[in-house]
Amino acid sequence: MFGRTLIALLSVAILSTSAYAWGTLNGWTGGITGSDVIGGGVSAPDGAVDVLLVGNDSRTDAEGNPLSEEVLRELRTTDESGNLTDTMILMRIPNGGERASAVSFPRDTQVSLGNGHGEHKLTEAYNTERMAALEQLESDGVTDPKEQERQARTAGQKFLIETIEDLSGVTIDHYAEVNLLGFYEITKAVGGVDVCLLNDVDDSEHSGAVFSAGPQTISGGDALSFVRQRYGLPRTDLDRVVRQQVFMSGLANKILSAGTLSNPVKLGELMAALRKSVVLDSGWDVMDFAQRMQGIAGGDIEFQTIPVELVGESGKEKVTVDEAEVQRFVANLLLSPQERAVRQQAERAPQEQTSQSETSSEEPTSESPSKTTVSVYNASGVTGLAASVLERLTGEGFRSGTSGNAESMSSSSVRVAAGEEAAGEQVAEALGGLPVRTSGSVESGSVEVYLGSDYEGPGAQNFAGARPLRLDGLQRAQAPTQPITAGGVPCVN
Repeated sequence: MFGRTLIALLSVAILSTSAYAWGTLNGWTGGITGSDVIGGGVSAPDGAVDVLLVGNDSRTDAEGNPLSEEVLRELRTTDESGNLTDTMILMRIPNGGERASAVSFPRDTQVSLGNGHGEHKLTEAYNTERMAALEQLESDGVTDPKEQERQARTAGQKFLIETIEDLSGVTIDHYAEVNLLGFYEITKAVGGVDVCLLNDVDDSEHSGAVFSAGPQTISGGDALSFVRQRYGLPRTDLDRVVRQQVFMSGLANKILSAGTLSNPVKLGELMAALRKSVVLDSGWDVMDFAQRMQGIAGGDIEFQTIPVELVGESGKEKVTVDEAEVQRFVANLLLSPQERAVRQQAERAPQEQTSQSETSSEEPTSESPSKTTVSVYNASGVTGLAASVLERLTGEGFRSGTSGNAESMSSSSVRVAAGEEAAGEQVAEALGGLPVRTSGSVESGSVEVYLGSDYEGPGAQNFAGARPLRLDGLQRAQAPTQPITAGGVPCVN
């Protein structure tokens, strides 16, 4: 449900570069619903503009008008429930705007809410405060239903912002909220979005998602079912988060590459859908934001999820977090992939030293990933591949060496010094089973990886492999290891 919000922001950046665009953009922003939840300007000089994107399952339009039964049928839902924030994305845009990171907060994450509300799922924060505000407004003598709802929704939005700020450790600068209706209409306006599934799914009883495995183009009610399904998926809500990230990426690709923004008819349909579905904080200077976004309009956006753990038996798990770990993770999003890998290695070092002193005084062996320094060289011609693969390997516990380019070659390989094949085999296995060779030019205790044009393992553009998610108990769910970016969409659960 948040894909159209990001597209609105990307569209603003691209529209601001042409004369025709300025007129269209001015007309669009003039029709957008505003909410006084933050105020004007950037809230804190923390090195980034931080935008909270929220997908609300409200059965109303952006102005709070109830959706008709006919529209609800098209959306494959009813007028029951609503006002839960199914999707929460924190978009971090470092000062300079060359790239951005969008990090998901799973809706079922258990958090301790302020204002005396106690522990709830994150999805309930907005509506818990909204309902409390409605009661207070009633007792204060505010009797007009529309005014009650307007003020209560503002209170819920502010409270959700505070909750995400407490959990992430950042100060949110801007807020954008979208609803079910706009999602339906925007996917139809752009002609559908390309996605890919690893397996057939049939969730006709709940979300209405019924899809075959493989690549396909979806829009309207099908698209809504795709991003809402969680029953029947191996990791339930966590797989739904990945679905939403993949859809957002595909939607960004579709608009940025299909000429939507240069086609007056398609652009008009897109903007009409946005006016019905988007609420922005009233202090947001969209034109100024457009300038910040221009550097990433080509799709340099990486989608991730905060670190979580599932506690309990399968089907009844609680999604829990370590707030300190979440805050470190979110802070690291401002770093480049290379800087992130170095910091992660530095954070692991004290733990490794403690573990060594407690378990054994024996000499370290090459079989331990933490004792193997790995350097990665890109011989494939794919920009950024070496850095991406090196980050994956450091995430598996290997020491970070260097990354760079090498002369073009068709075949990938792992190279080690004679007698150290065991270390090479560990690296090769982590990359999907590359061949291991000995080389007199490789220093003892290190491994060199050469990525040829045949490489399709972790870190590659279309890799759809899996790694274990940290869980409590016997369950071992699978999550995609490839970063989801606006430049490519992998197959997912």
